[in-house]
Amino acid sequence: MSVARFKDLCVDVNSVGPMTEFWGTVLGLTPPVDAAADGPVPLRGESSEQTVWINKVPEPKTVKQRVHLDVHTSAIADLENLRATVQSPISDEQSWAVMEDPEGGEFCGFPRDSVPAYRLMEVVVDSADPEAQARWWHGLLGGEFNAGEGKPYSWLENVPGTPFDYWVFISVPEPKTVKNRIHWDVDADTLDAVLAAGATLLRPQDDEIDWSICADPEGNEFCVFLPQPEDD
Repeated sequence: MSVARFKDLCVDVNSVGPMTEFWGTVLGLTPPVDAAADGPVPLRGESSEQTVWINKVPEPKTVKQRVHLDVHTSAIADLENLRATVQSPISDEQSWAVMEDPEGGEFCGFPRDSVPAYRLMEVVVDSADPEAQARWWHGLLGGEFNAGEGKPYSWLENVPGTPFDYWVFISVPEPKTVKNRIHWDVDADTLDAVLAAGATLLRPQDDEIDWSICADPEGNEFCVFLPQPEDD
C-alpha cells in the first residue's frame, strides 16, 4: 500500500504573467480569469491532478534544472513561436528537441501527428542513483517500477493519480546544488508515514503555509498535504 498520492505540479518563475501564458499554452491548461499578477496561479485541466501551479520566486535560474518536463507538441516551431529556444535539435540520434522556456528552464518537445489536449508526457528527474530514486518513489506512491537493462535510467508507470505517462529518473554526474524550480505535491494521511519512508522534513506546516516541505533521499523538494479538519 502506498504512503502518499500524487497531487499536482509546481513551477517556479520570475515573471508570473508571461510564464503563465507560456506554460498554459504548452501544456494545454487554462489559467483562471482573475489570476493574480504575482501568483501563485493554478493552470487547470480536466482533473485536479492536471493542475500546475505557477509560483513567483525572486531567484533566477542559475544551473541546469534537476527536474524537467517532456511535452507533446504538433511542431517544434510552435514552441519557438511561444519564445522557447532550441538547445539541441531533433536528429538521427534523438526524436525530440531539448528546449529552454523564456526564463531559461529546460524542457523537451516531442513532435506528434496527433497532440492530446493535456500535453505533459513525462516528468524527468536527474539522479545520482536513478534506480534507487525510482524504487524510493515507487515505495511512496506506488505504480509500476521499471529499469532499463544496461541503461542509465529507471522509470515509473501507472502511478496512481499521475496525469502523465512516465516518471523517469536519469543518471547525471553533477550533484544537486540549488532548490528545484519544478517540484510536485503529494497528499498523505500522515506526515510521520512519509518521514518514516525516508523523506527529510525541511519545513513543517505553520501559520504561513498549509503544507509541509520535505525532500527525497537525493534532496528533491516536494510538499506534503494532510487531510483538512472538518468544520464543526
